[in-house]
Amino acid sequence: MLRLLFLSSISFLVHTGCSDNCGPGGAQAFSLLASDASTALEWGNLSSSANNDCPDGAAPAGVVSLTLTGVQKDGPGLITLCISRPDLLAVGEVPLSTTGNGVRIIDLSADSMGCMYALESLRPVLGTATSTGMCDNGTNKNGYALTVDGNLSMRMTCETNTTTVALSFNGTVAVKAQ
Repeated sequence: MLRLLFLSSISFLVHTGCSDNCGPGGAQAFSLLASDASTALEWGNLSSSANNDCPDGAAPAGVVSLTLTGVQKDGPGLITLCISRPDLLAVGEVPLSTTGNGVRIIDLSADSMGCMYALESLRPVLGTATSTGMCDNGTNKNGYALTVDGNLSMRMTCETNTTTVALSFNGTVAVKAQ
């Protein structure tokens, strides 16, 4: 009887989203890096809120998309991401892109060494995203860690010269839930 009661208690905790595993673990505040041999741009200090800005019509009832916002380390740049299905991100890998479902890059900008960088939206972003410590579809007050592993292109404008640079986009960052 005692064993059955213990198992029932564990089942209740799992289904209510209460867990000791919620939170970003050892993830740092700044560690999303877009880079190549001559460029290193870093973002972080991410906050997540359930705004439903990029909903997935196929999501189960009660699943609300998350909007993540953050800033460039040592610069005025910004990052905005939208997670259409936090329920899927909480349990596995989802696509990293600028359209569709998964983790969508809405805005990505930076300044570095006198040049301005902006996401090149006409070129595809390729990659994946995962999370650790995500509970309650990303709304748990403990937050979570977001990991990205992909490639993207940014427009680099230095004075009057504009070029497109291909960059790897990687890292694991702590996300605070609002």
